[in-house]
Amino acid sequence: MSNRELARQLIENLSKYRLGYVVAHLQGINANEAADDMFCAQLLEDYKKTVRTKANLCPWKRLPKCAGLKLKSIQFYPYLIT
Repeated sequence: MSNRELARQLIENLSKYRLGYVVAHLQGINANEAADDMFCAQLLEDYKKTVRTKANLCPWKRLPKCAGLKLKSIQFYPYLIT
């Protein structure tokens, strides 16, 4: 049974008020995906328009400063570091 067929079968057994939640969720999934795609496309276009020269690159050691961060303000989570 495909996911679409399974979804149809499950929807048939839902009450009216629960079906409203499913519809709202599905609409949210579609809306967010389209907005996300547009955002990513805009980021890519902005990146392509950026002039990359050695002068506007930031060395790895100075990255926090280039990003406007103070090293003391960065929280490290030891369980994420492997």
